[in-house]
Amino acid sequence: MSSETFISPAARNQTEVFAVHGVDPEVLAYAMAKYSRSALSMRESLTEISSQRAEQFLNTFYFQYGHRSIADLAHIAFAIERLSLLAAIVLVDEQRWDGQERSTRYQNFLKSGWYFPDFGTDADAAQLYSETITSLFAAYQQTTPAVLEALRRRVCCPDGMKPEAYDRTLKARAFDVARYLLPLATNTSLGQIVNARTLEAQVSRLLSHTAAEVRDLGLKLREASTAPTLVKYAQPSSYEIQTRAELAQAAEELLTGHPIAAMPVVDLVEPTETLEVELASTLLYSASHHPYRQIRDLVAQLPEARVTEIIELGLRNRGKHDEALRAFHAGAALRFDILMDIGGFRDMHRHRRCTQIIQPFTALHGYETPTSGDLGAEVNILEESGVLSSFQTALDQAHAASAQIAASETLEAATSALYLLPLATRIRSLFKMDFAEAQYIIELRSGPAGHFSYRRVAWQMFLALERQHPALAAHVRVTDFTKPIDLLKR
Repeated sequence: MSSETFISPAARNQTEVFAVHGVDPEVLAYAMAKYSRSALSMRESLTEISSQRAEQFLNTFYFQYGHRSIADLAHIAFAIERLSLLAAIVLVDEQRWDGQERSTRYQNFLKSGWYFPDFGTDADAAQLYSETITSLFAAYQQTTPAVLEALRRRVCCPDGMKPEAYDRTLKARAFDVARYLLPLATNTSLGQIVNARTLEAQVSRLLSHTAAEVRDLGLKLREASTAPTLVKYAQPSSYEIQTRAELAQAAEELLTGHPIAAMPVVDLVEPTETLEVELASTLLYSASHHPYRQIRDLVAQLPEARVTEIIELGLRNRGKHDEALRAFHAGAALRFDILMDIGGFRDMHRHRRCTQIIQPFTALHGYETPTSGDLGAEVNILEESGVLSSFQTALDQAHAASAQIAASETLEAATSALYLLPLATRIRSLFKMDFAEAQYIIELRSGPAGHFSYRRVAWQMFLALERQHPALAAHVRVTDFTKPIDLLKR
């Protein structure tokens, strides 16, 4: 072998690592995909690829051959501003999602503005909507400084802590209380980085929603995408739209005459049912407001043929390229059915290593308010601040106004009414997970720096786990929610 062709073992084993930047997402996806189809290096691939060639490649392999994993290689960053909290919750409800949203715990939302639905010729509904939003923001404006002042009286600035850090920490605690008053109409903003496959599914899901704002958001995401080839066919999902209606009807048929059963804040539902019963129960749960345990027990009494029919409802409208609904992610050992305020749920919503089945927004479950002990004191912080009466009045009026607007029984009116629901409103959701995820959530969310709403839920998750699996619970590093905390620890 000549010296010109000899390659030493050391040279053969030299690994090369370099970052790639300044490349369009579709071109980069093409280059990455070529690794499995050619011997070219990344540098060589990028040198010879043009946007036109990338589009041709993607049209062939992504759409014609169905190589969907190619879209995982094209990542797009978005800044999404002035969308409502309702739309933001819907937007981020992806299991493969990375992003950050403006925090209600650290920012004042008084000047954020709010979404105003189209009420058409119904001037009375539009006026009631506007008056209710104004009232909620007035209560929010009153509550924040009142709670902050009460906290300052209770907690002195310790030696060695800078005054600005002291004020910033207590202000965040005040926002923890005031955020309960923010309606779902409140404007927020967020940034997301998603791959094109997730974006395509996200856009399709948004376009299938009942809210006009959410559908419009889907259109804007599709138009703003820098990977147009990969998302150009994203359309409303007839599978989702038709199945949603059919499951709602099936749930109504089964649950009519069965009042919503009282359950603990966190119910760890032990897996006693068959996989078929779990699937049918989860599908009906997603279209109702009843607890999972209650639905599961009713479904378990149905004939096997009827259980099979319910499962088929979730699949019969499925198209050639549709993934099965999230409800079919079944078989997890731990199922936590949680009823908590929307504000706290939004924090729990970030845990994407578990399957989340979220019920529709409703005022049926009432609302939460901070109670004695939530901020480490025997006295209710709202009573101490002198705003308890105005706080509860604003919440009561918002729920009443929402019910009044929804009374017209049109789909648009019912959806518009949801925007008036404050973050204090309770929402029910089913979290299915393995032990590692339960351990992670409990340890993270029970910490003293967290919001008292999800700290309480994390503590209840631990207690439920401890009752059913005491040996496993012994390995969870939980923070006892019932013990006093340092309010200045963030």
